[in-house]
Amino acid sequence: MSVVRLLGFATLDCGCVVGRYQDVNANREVAYVEEKGPVCAAHLHRRNHTIPVAQSPRPFPVAAHVEARAS
Repeated sequence: MSVVRLLGFATLDCGCVVGRYQDVNANREVAYVEEKGPVCAAHLHRRNHTIPVAQSPRPFPVAAHVEARAS
């Protein structure tokens, strides 16, 4: 289990919502599909799974500092 910091959310062109997080211990960014878009045909976009950070748009900054433990 590691500590992650929420960096922000973004909506992809296909309608999927992606959350971008920073893994504090490993000092790397990860992007999770939070919700799959209703018309998304990409089989790699599965809820609660990671996608390459390069495929996720740079999200808007988060107003509050949020940390959570990821399993």
